[in-house]
Amino acid sequence: MAAGIITLTSSTFDETVNSASTPILVDFWAEWCGPCKQIAPILEQIAAEKPESITIAKLNIDEYGDIASRFNVMSIPTLLLFDKGELKHTMVGAKPKGRMLEELTPFLPIS
Repeated sequence: MAAGIITLTSSTFDETVNSASTPILVDFWAEWCGPCKQIAPILEQIAAEKPESITIAKLNIDEYGDIASRFNVMSIPTLLLFDKGELKHTMVGAKPKGRMLEELTPFLPIS
């Protein structure tokens, strides 16, 4: 996984999301998903540019479908933004970086 991006599993999901010191954006993805591959470099850029404002994490739905089911993830990519363990925002589908940041900014600490 790229630098600055956390890989989540069923056993690490709750602890990581609940203990994150910044809002955490979880990318629900799969290896076979074209749009997921399309947004991967965007998420890497956001992780590199805003490490003090947001944590980026990825969860492979083929390996950890239990977590995807828990949050009713029906299509991918789905991005869920959590703050202090609470779901704050959902984005479904590939979006350009500017649109992604536009949706995320209201939930991020002012830096």
